[in-house]
Amino acid sequence: MTRLFIVSLLAFRMLVPQQDKGNAPDCPMHDKHAKQSDHDRGVDDRGDVVMGFSHEKTVHHFFLYSDGGAIAAEARDPQDADSRDSIRMHFRHITRMFADGNFTAPMLVHEQEPPGVATMKQLRKEIRYRFEPSEPGGRVVITTSNPQALAAIHEFLRFQIKDHRTGDSLDVSPKP
Repeated sequence: MTRLFIVSLLAFRMLVPQQDKGNAPDCPMHDKHAKQSDHDRGVDDRGDVVMGFSHEKTVHHFFLYSDGGAIAAEARDPQDADSRDSIRMHFRHITRMFADGNFTAPMLVHEQEPPGVATMKQLRKEIRYRFEPSEPGGRVVITTSNPQALAAIHEFLRFQIKDHRTGDSLDVSPKP
């Protein structure tokens, strides 16, 4: 199932037409796009494909807690049921994948293995992943009592905060 998912995503990515750089000045968002690095654009574009929802229609957050952390996403428009449902489907899927030690999705988005992943794979039996739906989307709650796994989770989430440019705190905070 997971292998078919990855092959499908990669095939879709190859079939999606790439922006014609020669017509870029005609784009109403040209100035914004010009300021964004190729890496950042790639993270956004690949993220939209891999996660199955638009980074422009949703907001993504990452939180570090004393026992782990959380990955959250919400539709910007409360009436956007398509984005909400896509978030929930993606988070249910990655909850199972991460619990199995499969971090292919973030590797596809970031084009590299995020920091902390090797340890999270190695200590996967020490880490719990739980999906929680919310009105506008959902979140994946990650918990552990193992100090080495906790450090890896925090390293992974800090990388996500930086690479997705969410502006979320890099500090550990109390759980809400």
